[in-house]
Amino acid sequence: MVEDPAPPLDAELDAELAGGSAVPRLTPRHQQLIVTIYGLYGRSNGGALPVSVLISMLDDLGVESSGVRSSVSRLKRRGVLESVKQGGVAAYRLAPNLEDVFQEGDRRIFSPRRATAADRWLLIAFSVPESQRHLRHQLRSMLTRMGFGSVTPGLWIAPGNTYEDIRHQLERTGLTEYVEFFKAEHLTAEDVKDKVSRWWDLPALESLYAEFIDRFAPVLERWESAGSSASGPDADRAAFADYVQLLTQWRRLPYLDPGLPEEFLPPGWHGLTAERIFAELHRLLNGPARQHAERLLGASAK
Repeated sequence: MVEDPAPPLDAELDAELAGGSAVPRLTPRHQQLIVTIYGLYGRSNGGALPVSVLISMLDDLGVESSGVRSSVSRLKRRGVLESVKQGGVAAYRLAPNLEDVFQEGDRRIFSPRRATAADRWLLIAFSVPESQRHLRHQLRSMLTRMGFGSVTPGLWIAPGNTYEDIRHQLERTGLTEYVEFFKAEHLTAEDVKDKVSRWWDLPALESLYAEFIDRFAPVLERWESAGSSASGPDADRAAFADYVQLLTQWRRLPYLDPGLPEEFLPPGWHGLTAERIFAELHRLLNGPARQHAERLLGASAK
């Protein structure tokens, strides 16, 4: 179990909230910000946040109350949020059946894994009857969003340490019966780096990391420059705004990135720099951001 809760990283859910795209948006949608907020602060509050607190939190992110209410309505229709009463006031809570999705997100965000060149590969082969051909697209989309590369149209590959995550995902969506799992070694090791560049679209992933660095390297520089002078309610509020944006922008990347061994990555891989920036900003912002959230929750309870 990781130290801090994270937003749900179910690839299907987050892709739908992004408009069906597996690519993170530079400007997250309001629904994605709300999911991040619930993952970070709703779970430690019984899964629920009073409407007034949610509106205040989104206001700190520049979202007007009308935008909050329309986004909440969409999340309710999707079965992500439910209306409840908490202490006699109106609130929304996460659907209880999403907890395992959030726990998977905890592992992906706060316990990053990178395979070594000595590790075995995970291979997935699937066969879908012609009468259910729509499931082929669903499987391919899911595997892509989970960071798998394509060796052939019916054979997909990822580092072996991804097995548990993909097995849980397939079980949730009822697709396990169409899939066979194998652990394997690549017997022509001298060709692996070249093959990796064919199996994965590394330039596309590199571009996403470069965008993340462009967006958040200045944020890290600003907070590092501020040092101990960045304290008090106003600083906590600013940390909250930056931290929620950080998590919302980052949380898709640990899924799309297969965690390949460094030896197989292109020189100067931006993903390693992006991981460092995320880790440092998490260290600097998590505590103050939580203080701001708890301040809002405490005020609503009075």
